[in-house]
Amino acid sequence: MEIAAKGKRVLITAGAGGIGRAMTDVFHKAGARIHICDVAKEAITDTLKTFPGVTATLTDVSKLTDIDQLFADVKRQLGGLDCLINNAGIAGPTGKVEDIPIEEWERCIAVDLNGMYYVTRLAMPLLKAAGGGSIVNLSSAAGRLAFPFRTPYAAAKWGVVGFTRSLSMEVGPDNIRVNAIQPGVVEGERIDRVIRAKAQAVGISFEEQKKISLERVSMHRMVSPYDIANMALYLASDVGRNITGQAISVCAGVEMLG
Repeated sequence: MEIAAKGKRVLITAGAGGIGRAMTDVFHKAGARIHICDVAKEAITDTLKTFPGVTATLTDVSKLTDIDQLFADVKRQLGGLDCLINNAGIAGPTGKVEDIPIEEWERCIAVDLNGMYYVTRLAMPLLKAAGGGSIVNLSSAAGRLAFPFRTPYAAAKWGVVGFTRSLSMEVGPDNIRVNAIQPGVVEGERIDRVIRAKAQAVGISFEEQKKISLERVSMHRMVSPYDIANMALYLASDVGRNITGQAISVCAGVEMLG
């Protein structure tokens, strides 16, 4: 059976940068019809130029009015939905729990967890109308391990796993599969910002903190955004038709975060 998505109608949140951009690329090459959303207007413009046929909506997934507009566009552009990739997320603040501003905690939960719910609740009727489909939620290695100084992010990503497993049982009878991917240390500007913030919080250099982070990975290396995108395609394709309720790590063997 081929790992492909030909003709599948796919919504990818935060699909114009980082892991989301890689997912747009992989699903586009696999023949999917894709609508993306993102908060970065310039990134959307570039993505649409790069991938002909992809459509997009400027969206902050933490805002209900934005989500309403997103799904109006999805219905108009795709006519339905076969697959939802809940990729949108932010790194959130770094610091001791007593020092984290309440508004930064709330913003992290709003985007990383609440936004996933907001999108999924409107996607569900479309997936049911299609006779079933697949949802892939982005969690993190922080959704299975302790992550000191990153409590808002870890709390949200553990929440994603609970949401994924509970929803998979709820919608299994509707032929909808729900899985989570737990990336580890992913190459790119975002992880550099995270490492820099952690280094500052504990009082060491960026290079020292990066070395520490990779020493806690069995294979002592970062993973590529395309590693995550390829797993998403596998889970969304017919090859993954009997995989549901799983939180699958794509992390080169992360043993500890910190």
